[in-house]
Amino acid sequence: MKRTASIDKILKPLETTPFQAYLSNAVQVADILDWILSQVGTSEIWQTSFSISEEFLRRLYFITKDKKVSRINLVLDHKATNKTLKLWAFITQVIERTYLADNHSKILLVKSESGQTVSVITSQNLTRGNRHESAFISTSPEIFQELHSQISDLIKNHSVPLHDLFRERITAD
Repeated sequence: MKRTASIDKILKPLETTPFQAYLSNAVQVADILDWILSQVGTSEIWQTSFSISEEFLRRLYFITKDKKVSRINLVLDHKATNKTLKLWAFITQVIERTYLADNHSKILLVKSESGQTVSVITSQNLTRGNRHESAFISTSPEIFQELHSQISDLIKNHSVPLHDLFRERITAD
């Protein structure tokens, strides 16, 4: 986030605003994740994106290092495989499960240990850009469940599990 911007000027607390949206160049996906976790506590994360950057991974590394996340499930697009493989060593230090699929969605699902759920649908990839991006944020359990079900289907039936493939390859060697 830009140092001069305050996320509280862009978003309202989750407990008082079950549906909200923004269009801004001052907020990044990692800012939103950190903001959500500060309100709901330690959580499991499901995230989809076309691609991921080293800068986003650094932010995610520090979020996980602070024990704010119990597990991350990430779905990236097949077309970004070269970029994903270049970051693979770093990805494995931060993200427990990474999958490749025909995916262009940018969704963030957060489920806290206490059962709270937050869904974010955004225009931004997991990269850093100072462009205007938009997002819709919801604490609706129904929206979370629908998106979670669809992401689970994408993972189970339409993706390649990178961690498993790499583990099998290493074991074979």
